[in-house]
Amino acid sequence: MLSLDPLSPEWDCPLGSKDLEEEEGPWGGGSGLPPTGCLPGSWRQDVGLDCKGSPEGAEARAWTVYYYSLLQSCLQQAGLPETQDRSQVPRTGCPGAEVTLCILGSPSTFLSVLLEGGVQSPGNMLLCLSPAWMMKVPAPGQPGEAALLVSKAVSFHPGGMTFLDDFVPPRRATYFLAGVGQGLGWGREAAELARDLTCPTGASAELARLLEDRLLTRRLLAQQGGVAVPATLALTYKPPGLLRGGDASPGLRLVELSGKEGQESLVKEEVGAFLHSEALGDVLQVAVKLSGWRWRGRQALRLHRRAEPGAVADTVLALLEKLEEEESVLVEAVCPPPRLPFPGSPSPGPELAVRICAVVCRTQGDRPLLSKVVCGVGRGDRPLRHQNSLPWTLEVALAQCGLGEATQVAVVRERIKAAAEAALAAVLALEAGLSAEQRGGRWAHTDFLGVDFALTVADRALTPVALELNGGLCLEACGALEGQWAAPGAAADAAAAAPLVETMLRRSARCLMAGKQLLVVGAGGVSKKFVWDAARDYGLQLHLVESDPNHFASQLVQTFIHFDLTEHQRDEENARLLAELVRARGLQLDGCFSYWDDCLVLTALLCQELGLPCNSPAAMRLAKQKSCTQLHLLHCHGPPWPAPSLHAVPCCPLASEADVARAVHQVPLPGVMKLEFGAGAVGVRLVEDAPQCHEHFSRIARDLQGEADHPGIGLGWGNAMLLMEFVEGTEHDVDLVLFGGRLLAAFVSDNGPTRLPGFTETAACMPTGLAPEQEAQMVQAAFRCCLGCGLLDGVFNVELKLTGAGPRLIEINPRMGGFYLRDWILELYGVDLLLAAAMVACGLRPALPTHPRARGHLVGVMCLVSQHLQALSSTASRETLQALHDRGLLRLNLLEEALVPGEYEEPYCSVACAGPSPAEARHRLLGLCQGLGIDGPNYPVAHFLSHFK
Repeated sequence: MLSLDPLSPEWDCPLGSKDLEEEEGPWGGGSGLPPTGCLPGSWRQDVGLDCKGSPEGAEARAWTVYYYSLLQSCLQQAGLPETQDRSQVPRTGCPGAEVTLCILGSPSTFLSVLLEGGVQSPGNMLLCLSPAWMMKVPAPGQPGEAALLVSKAVSFHPGGMTFLDDFVPPRRATYFLAGVGQGLGWGREAAELARDLTCPTGASAELARLLEDRLLTRRLLAQQGGVAVPATLALTYKPPGLLRGGDASPGLRLVELSGKEGQESLVKEEVGAFLHSEALGDVLQVAVKLSGWRWRGRQALRLHRRAEPGAVADTVLALLEKLEEEESVLVEAVCPPPRLPFPGSPSPGPELAVRICAVVCRTQGDRPLLSKVVCGVGRGDRPLRHQNSLPWTLEVALAQCGLGEATQVAVVRERIKAAAEAALAAVLALEAGLSAEQRGGRWAHTDFLGVDFALTVADRALTPVALELNGGLCLEACGALEGQWAAPGAAADAAAAAPLVETMLRRSARCLMAGKQLLVVGAGGVSKKFVWDAARDYGLQLHLVESDPNHFASQLVQTFIHFDLTEHQRDEENARLLAELVRARGLQLDGCFSYWDDCLVLTALLCQELGLPCNSPAAMRLAKQKSCTQLHLLHCHGPPWPAPSLHAVPCCPLASEADVARAVHQVPLPGVMKLEFGAGAVGVRLVEDAPQCHEHFSRIARDLQGEADHPGIGLGWGNAMLLMEFVEGTEHDVDLVLFGGRLLAAFVSDNGPTRLPGFTETAACMPTGLAPEQEAQMVQAAFRCCLGCGLLDGVFNVELKLTGAGPRLIEINPRMGGFYLRDWILELYGVDLLLAAAMVACGLRPALPTHPRARGHLVGVMCLVSQHLQALSSTASRETLQALHDRGLLRLNLLEEALVPGEYEEPYCSVACAGPSPAEARHRLLGLCQGLGIDGPNYPVAHFLSHFK
């Protein structure tokens, strides 16, 4: 049984007593001085807690000192070093150009978030111990909104290092999260600071007021989320609009009261009917309590036996006198604790109560994700509250109560996960229907919830019953559980706050990039349609340079410049001409970038002309020409070691038949012939001997002479080729994000075997199935090769093979990965490579988590017109695949517009399935391909997926 309030009369606070009206202090919403003498420890007291220009009164100062001491106590108990005071030397920073995650609240509540933020975004997670440490300033051009500036804070860094810092000039918050409970003092100041900001906020007083109303959230969870809640009778005095009307909820009876007096007859009738209703099942006790944001944390409850309707009615009538408008008196079932092990055998010891607390976070695409479950265990005849029981994992807590069978525990965990995620989904749906004013600002949204559950038996199944939403206390409980791993030798679990911090970073990136002016060079084809929708979603102001005057994207941008981008021999001249056009149009650009292979060198030259951030044109040329890449890296012997030369593959450039004759004696055969500037594996072929080399060179020279022969694969740069050594091994893609020569993120995917002698991609899997050491080798190889070519800033796609001797380079694509890669990485990791590339182009460090965690697995297969024309015209038509995508049964990435077969082809589309494991995703995909007609004797999908076992 889970209880947040006393569950028997001896712990009950009598109605009307002073305890019922107890206040909590400034952060919780009252007045008075903080507790004294309850923070044992030894740390420096002579630290600079004063904020220049914002003096505090004696009471406020006392709370600042108290929270600083509480932070030191929390750090000490977690085995972390004391905060270092470096406020005498202010930090300068780059206001408006850096991520600033700011928290105003109790250190003990938010410690897990702060520490995780120090890992994911070092130095950018800030804790303010006083509202005086920050200020709001009106935002130009945004009436009614304000920017939040931070003058002083405790900054968090890896390893639990913390520093007390002053900021001159102040840092501009890109995300704000505050403890905004009801009441007076600092609670009100925090609420005011959070209101109508220009940066994202994870809480507001307006949203807290809704979520702290037990009746409102209980009805919301039951109606919208299908979450089990206790049977409840609610007597409401002038209910709020959100509680009026609507469908009835099972077991939830709402009675509207016209007044607080003269209700005896109605109350007795309703209480009697409720206590005799089937909704209560075999419940023996009911609890009577007040509901409304004003009562959160300031009340006790009364317990009564179900067989005492008169006593229950008397308690309800006494509480009615205390109601104000939009408040309620609740009579709710006290869920009987299940006897474990369930079902059958008697309990192994005294009956125990269990408090289950789940933290669930909003992730990419507004999808809820359960991040951690924490339990409290105690005697069943005593109350269990937050903070008066030790934190346990679900497995240990259930084992203490006699349920240790792993399968049953997994079922309980899955039910808790489903209920907690449904609860947040219901809250997000509610918020979507609220105005900015009702939410407390345009950027105010709930990013995490704590859900308290009781575990009871319903229909002979262990069922979590949601009692209330309790964000701060649940987060604190998770932090306490994680703090236990500070002991030497303990194995740490994933932080509960990790998804929340990732969301903070994601929303910060949006904040930093909203309104940025970007020039895009080259619009790309159908596979890049996502760019324009994403730009609108992020608030980017795009200007486009494109060769096709009728390109659909010309209508989707702020400025369209029609310019012939295909004559790459004139890139330097064209860059100067384009720079003049940009200046003539008065474009005030923040950045310029391209994701289209043909335009990468031109873009670098244009950035150079305009003085915008970019890699050097020499580096882009080096990476663009495949033989130059390999030959350059072969001579990069270091130091440092390991050197890029370890990953390069011998090759020879081919411009003529004479070059071919010479190359076959220099490069071991079999080898691989490909276009120097090619893309999409078009024209790539395995060659076994010299005659095959000459034959393939002649065929390419005849068939692929210029851009018109096969648009979009780099023929505008010519049709020169190269011969490189064929290396055995599994093929992998590594997508990197670099800034200032530092690796910020890397995503490794696996490719299936190709249909030799061609190299068109067949299948892929993400995340990689490589062992961690091999994955690290692949990432470092890709990183070293980029640095070796001078690629220091941007999003890059590196193709490698893992051989018996380690990673070997196939090629570097000095732009965002193509095909499905951006979509998959966004889906699995919540990281958008397009937004990262745009941030780098603006000279901003991308707001990315240091160690993003995949949310599942994707396995996909490519469809080719030459192999699947019949299926793509019938059983696997574009409309059919799109319908299956919309239903969530597959993930479709369309790469070509038309079903046109040809000798030199790129994939038409990618079809993928998701799963909790690679095996499950693979199994689903294989079944789907068989049903759609994609699998067949000439295209054996099972074989292409065989590398992913």
